[in-house]
Amino acid sequence: MANETPKNESLALAVELLKRHSLTPDDAGCQDIVAARLEKLGFHIERMNHNGVDNLWARLGTSAPLVCFAGHTDVVPTGPLDQWLSAPFEPTIRDGQLYARGAADMKSSIAAFVTATERFLAAHPDHMGSIAFLLTADEEGPATDGTVRVVETLKARSELLDYCIVGEPTSAAEFGDTIKNGRRGSLSGTLRIQGVQGHIAYPHLARNPIHLAAPAIAELADTMWDEGNAWFPPTTWQISNIHAGTGATNVIPDMIEIQFNFRFSTASTADGLMDAMNEILESHGLDFEIDWNLSGKPFLTPRGPLCDRLSEAIHEVTGITPGLSTTGGTSDGRFIADICREVVEFGPLNASIHKLNEHVAVEDIEQLAEIYQKTLEKLLG
Repeated sequence: MANETPKNESLALAVELLKRHSLTPDDAGCQDIVAARLEKLGFHIERMNHNGVDNLWARLGTSAPLVCFAGHTDVVPTGPLDQWLSAPFEPTIRDGQLYARGAADMKSSIAAFVTATERFLAAHPDHMGSIAFLLTADEEGPATDGTVRVVETLKARSELLDYCIVGEPTSAAEFGDTIKNGRRGSLSGTLRIQGVQGHIAYPHLARNPIHLAAPAIAELADTMWDEGNAWFPPTTWQISNIHAGTGATNVIPDMIEIQFNFRFSTASTADGLMDAMNEILESHGLDFEIDWNLSGKPFLTPRGPLCDRLSEAIHEVTGITPGLSTTGGTSDGRFIADICREVVEFGPLNASIHKLNEHVAVEDIEQLAEIYQKTLEKLLG
């Protein structure tokens, strides 16, 4: 159970990053560590910080194709410290597993990005194309001043990417089994339905917004918004919170507030879903308003050079042929897809992410670096 000494460069760099208390949106110096390594390789370093959020854009070369490694240095809160078997910011190896907050999501991937790039450049000094890194400390939080701001800057100066690998932990049952080649969009809203407050003993003098909302909620829950497609399941609509009333048992409330979310595929658009929901609510004669928040559009990278070359690299290193998947929540890939024709995610097992005692297999960190290096060789070698 004792700490073991890191035995390879990828693991050593992961440990160095994991010691930093980079609770979102604090980078805690992680990007400085990466930038120092990349500067030695000749990368041009740009700090694209916004509203106190640290973002790093680093690029080597000016020619196409441009391959980008993208990820985040921020981590989620630790939860109860007394329920960790070892301190979350004191990386500890036990039984072949590296334990620390951010071990799987996603500092091990960032470490593997760096060492893969170092080894690739040493072996292929005359490679074609360019390599870039896009790192943010605002992925686990609101994601309003991180990758999206870097993408806006790059787009404004017509700096587009050809291929991007996001180091999210995508493996499900065993390391290497899954590449995420797309994600659903996320459209949230707060619906307010107006009624008339009154005494509960005199309902004819009031209008109960809860009762008024119920048939509309039932229809919204039963609606088939689309049938999905070959890559995505049908769009879903779910309520996350409902609030109404004053707390008194004898008062009919004057309003009900409902928070909801669409997870939608490329078979629908945000505008289309908003129009459809408005139409249903109007058909019930409700006095309502909705505050909408589109936090991410869906994106999809069909099979092509990036999926194929990454799949080949995974098979060569692990013996596994990965499947392509679009399941799960949102990622920063949704922003990068706006300036990149092919965006995928690949990283370690995701079983322990955001949990107590988050961990990653030590062996997988080095294999991850090998996979990233082989992918670079196949795309730029």
